[in-house]
Amino acid sequence: MKRLILAWVIIFLSGNFMLEAQTVISNHQYDMLLKNRGEVYFRISDSIVKINPGLLKSLATFISIDRVDKDYVYAYANAKGFSRFLNLKINYQLLQPPSMMLNPEKLKPAYLKATTAWDYYPSYNQYLNLMNQFQTSYPQLCKLVDIGTTVDGRKLLFIHIESNKYSTHYKPQFMYTSTMHGDETIGYVLMLHLIDYLLSNYGKIPQVTNLVDSLDIWINPLANPDGTYAGGDTSVYYATRFNANSVDLNRNYPDPQAGQHPDGNKWQPETQAFMNFAGEHHFVMSCNMHTGNEVANYPWDTWSFLTADDAWWQYVCRQFADTIHAYSPAGYFTDENDGITDGFAWYQVTGGRQDYMNYFMHDREFTLELSETKMPTPSTLLSYWNYDYRSFLNYMHQALDGIRGVVTDSVSGMPLKADVFIDNHDANNSDVYSDSLTGAYFRPIKAGTYDITFSAPGYVSKTLRNVQVQDERLIVENVVLKPSSSGISESDSQDLPQAFPNPAYDKVQFSNITGTATVRFFSLSGEPVLDAQVTTSTSLNIRYLPRGMYLLEINVKDKKYTQKLLLR
Repeated sequence: MKRLILAWVIIFLSGNFMLEAQTVISNHQYDMLLKNRGEVYFRISDSIVKINPGLLKSLATFISIDRVDKDYVYAYANAKGFSRFLNLKINYQLLQPPSMMLNPEKLKPAYLKATTAWDYYPSYNQYLNLMNQFQTSYPQLCKLVDIGTTVDGRKLLFIHIESNKYSTHYKPQFMYTSTMHGDETIGYVLMLHLIDYLLSNYGKIPQVTNLVDSLDIWINPLANPDGTYAGGDTSVYYATRFNANSVDLNRNYPDPQAGQHPDGNKWQPETQAFMNFAGEHHFVMSCNMHTGNEVANYPWDTWSFLTADDAWWQYVCRQFADTIHAYSPAGYFTDENDGITDGFAWYQVTGGRQDYMNYFMHDREFTLELSETKMPTPSTLLSYWNYDYRSFLNYMHQALDGIRGVVTDSVSGMPLKADVFIDNHDANNSDVYSDSLTGAYFRPIKAGTYDITFSAPGYVSKTLRNVQVQDERLIVENVVLKPSSSGISESDSQDLPQAFPNPAYDKVQFSNITGTATVRFFSLSGEPVLDAQVTTSTSLNIRYLPRGMYLLEINVKDKKYTQKLLLR
């Protein structure tokens, strides 16, 4: 490994203690500390910040604020950031790194116990073996996906879970990731546990079966393996917050307010890999897991104003926290507003993954802080699982509610990428887009009555009025857009008859048919496939049809209309 640990172990092996760093740490020890770990962990009195309200925002531009409570501000800094901090002459206390608070013997991987005991922190090689074993044991349900490598060449891995019951392309994509701060390890193990829980209980527990059938699920348990295994591949002891370049990955993303490189660093390999991955997918909802507090932190982190979907975020996060409270001891997950907070109201973060995903990717992502203790005793991990796993499942289910549908071209029947905008509601990129390959869109939103405008370049926009949405319910609104050059205005009452797929139920539905019509399906080679009598209310079962492109003839009152229909 690039970092040596011997000198640091000598300094801190005596136990859990705190030093008055300005008077105790010698220049030699200070230099050695930063050389070996690439970071320091310290705190300053919260009273200093209260005297100068702008100080915290200024400090956050060059050190990583970890958490803020009623007494202290806790922070990490690399050599450059700590040097700037020292120049401010602020009193501080140097803290023992969280990953070295436990006896290293307690953090040794459990080589002799069952790998699915989930009460230990695995070695790096155990982690790789576990991820490979998921794919080997459940080849029909999951696939191991490698999205890139870290500074030190370790792998950034996802388990992709989905059944073949419905086409993946018409399912909302959902993502869980954890431990982009390498010393925050609870989510690392809980996400391995969640993968196993979903796979092993598919077909056994109805809620699990429904989630796996209905969602396109991606889970990355370890987003910063270089930080987690900074002391070597065999143990999480000595883990660091930062990556191998001493960069905080949760300050390294483009920021909607502070620009492309708010931390002054180039994008790290881990950041680039995740941005490329997010850009290749169409995530509807996601969650990024940390520790250090016990709270569901929803956007924005960088802006003081609320998101357009603040009511939805409060509803979802309140449900998350309240479910935890129902299954955990009193006092757990009660930070800030009894377990939930708007990010900026807690403390400002620029360059965070949460705001990047919400603003640039039109996703719905929140940051989950699982424990005030960054690296708890491994024997407590099963307790955290029992406190939290129901909330993990409930949050996944939220991606199935709200408004969804398919947007297609009125002439060709082909799917369209269209902007789905909630009038007098959406702001700061809270609108979503339908997928260019399938036309499918998904819009989680709080209960209410909305006007929704669908628009795409070269097409006449269409607005659906007074769409009624209920919490915990799904409403399907499929939309057909007309090319703007067709000469057909949106107000024209003689809309063309149309067929469109309803992927959630493997059916084709019809619109704008007066009376009864005859519909004929042909393959693109001209062979007849299916004839049927339909009306506007008909839902034609097409589960037995091979997926692919079809040519349809819809005959209504001696008039024939043709369109292409893509079944996925």
